[in-house]
Amino acid sequence: MLRNIDELNAVADARQVPFRVFFARKANKCLTFVDAAAEAGAGIDVASEEELRQVVERGVAGDSIICTAAIKTQSLLAACIQHNVTIAIDNDDELATVAQLVEACSIPAVSLAIRVSGFRHDGQKLFSRFGFDFDDVLPLINSRWPAALDDVARVTGLHFHLDGYCANQRISAIQQSLRLVPKLRQLGHEVQFLDIGGGIPMSYLDDEQQWLAFWEQLEHSLREPQTEPITFRRHGLGLQSIDGQLRGKPNVYPFYQSPTRADWFAKILDAPCDDQFSIAAAIRQQHLELRCEPGRSILDGCGMTVARVEFCKQHHSGDWFIGLAMNRTQCRTSSDDFLVDPIVLRNSEPSTEDPETSIEGYLVGAYCTESELLSLRKLKFPNGIGVGDLVVFPNTAGYLMHFLESRSHQFPLAMNLVALSGEVPRFYVDAIDRSE
Repeated sequence: MLRNIDELNAVADARQVPFRVFFARKANKCLTFVDAAAEAGAGIDVASEEELRQVVERGVAGDSIICTAAIKTQSLLAACIQHNVTIAIDNDDELATVAQLVEACSIPAVSLAIRVSGFRHDGQKLFSRFGFDFDDVLPLINSRWPAALDDVARVTGLHFHLDGYCANQRISAIQQSLRLVPKLRQLGHEVQFLDIGGGIPMSYLDDEQQWLAFWEQLEHSLREPQTEPITFRRHGLGLQSIDGQLRGKPNVYPFYQSPTRADWFAKILDAPCDDQFSIAAAIRQQHLELRCEPGRSILDGCGMTVARVEFCKQHHSGDWFIGLAMNRTQCRTSSDDFLVDPIVLRNSEPSTEDPETSIEGYLVGAYCTESELLSLRKLKFPNGIGVGDLVVFPNTAGYLMHFLESRSHQFPLAMNLVALSGEVPRFYVDAIDRSE
């Protein structure tokens, strides 16, 4: 995590851009990452009242926190005001609630960032359900600004978050945001920062050819139903064959992509802002701090999900089902699948591949549904696999561990172990909740 934060800092430092990473806490609930981010000088992006409470109790100052929650209850907004946390305002109702709280409690100052959407790119508006449309920001300040906020609420920043990972869309959004900053300052708001949200790309896979080969083989399997399937029940992972033609698009994270993190960030800062300046130079000229809110990309390389094999059985189709003591919410986001090969740790692993023990099949989980697969891909286990073996899903700290984690069937949530390096590694349970 520290390496990834340093990587982004180095890109900004090389261009003399004031810059700060805000760790997207929702990517992982372990407080270990909050501590590490704070020690590295990063801020924290919180998305709920409980996240805010935990972060404050960890000693993070309010001016190092931004609240970007999709739903901000009155109690959450009150907590943000109490702790001097910057609030990313998404709509008129949030603004009205802040005004009511200010009137009721005689608050001296509130820090607000206006969340903006509807930027124009390639002749079209970029869609988002979040934020105020770009064309509506100035009318908001001029016409709909609550009178109760006139003397206490400061618009200290502009904030946006774009879906996907397109650098050129970010460039368009930054260019337009920078044109808005001086207009807000003329209206009396001391805009201090521009926050470009998350969506900084990373790559789980080193080999682009493996990634391309997988999709080529999957598409062939979907077009030719007489061939051996490579996914459970020929699942298309977002693709569908209709009359021999493939429709749809992959519903998975781009597990291989380029450029990522530093190169992607450098491309944005070096892009032109107008005839005279790069984006980096324009940010410096306007005396702004640039901020971002990565989750997945600064947790790249962090964490793994480990589960014990509880059974292996051969289906009448010939495939094997390998049952693990976990469920699919414990290594999944909204994507159809996690397309990284798991690692099998055997109790007594053979030294070479044994044709007698090699099997092919699917990892299945603990929910009582036919669709409870931990991986939709058919996997080959060249050295076999058996009860008591461990299956390790690597690089799962970013969203995959906790984002959809569920206690259905009353299963306990997985224990979160943190390893401390040293001659003899030590482990502790991350105290993600005061009751633990």
